[in-house]
Amino acid sequence: MQQAKLVITNEVGLHARPATLFVRTSNQFESEIHVKYGTKEANAKSILQVLSLGVEKDGEIDLIIDGPDEAQAISELSSLVQADFSDLH
Repeated sequence: MQQAKLVITNEVGLHARPATLFVRTSNQFESEIHVKYGTKEANAKSILQVLSLGVEKDGEIDLIIDGPDEAQAISELSSLVQADFSDLH
């Protein structure tokens, strides 16, 4: 299992387009991927669950990834967030 703390710097937070990119990227991996924000936790492969977290600009999320491709998943998702979701897939 791998974990990372990330800060969402996008103006709209983890909503709409950024959330779609985040979920689309998460779905490329076999590993289980979860996002925690405050007391809420969501499956990172579900757009509805990710949107329900309500992550705002400058919100800190915890990424929890467990599975065979967890190292690649944490690397790509971290890069996506750090690039402010400008790495379009």
